[in-house]
Amino acid sequence: MYHAEFMSKPILIDPLKFAREGRSLSGQVPVGELDERVRSDLADTSGEVRYQLDGFRDELQRLSLRIRLTAALQVTCQRCLDGMPFSLTTDSVVTLFTNQDKLEEACDLDDALDAILAPEELDATALIEDEIIMGLPHSPKHDECGRDTLSLAKADKPNPFAVLAALKRPKSE
Repeated sequence: MYHAEFMSKPILIDPLKFAREGRSLSGQVPVGELDERVRSDLADTSGEVRYQLDGFRDELQRLSLRIRLTAALQVTCQRCLDGMPFSLTTDSVVTLFTNQDKLEEACDLDDALDAILAPEELDATALIEDEIIMGLPHSPKHDECGRDTLSLAKADKPNPFAVLAALKRPKSE
């Protein structure tokens, strides 16, 4: 359970009505106001995420939501553990269904389909957060780490193979 000060502010919409009426919603969300599940993957919480949410009917006349995000984020390099810039740009479509069987049938026919069973009320902020998480690199690394963090870490510790070799040598008495 998160404290209220750490929870993102919900943006509630009726997704079916939003899509049916072709509505649009855009704005910015400060990174620091995003849910902990997003912030935990970032090196810091500076900046903001710009979003554009559009409702429409796809080529098969299914109600859908298109979500586009842009953000300049700081992720943690998995090699040196320093922050590194990451430019997030996403453009996704979520197809809405009111029937579980039709949703499953559509997903069976189209592996690439991103579909949900439409709730009466959808938190667009949670949708934005999900898109950020899916858009982040799994294991971000600098092409070349600027600092010698790794060599410093290695210098402080003896080579584990040298330690093993020393243990295997018979001790002279």
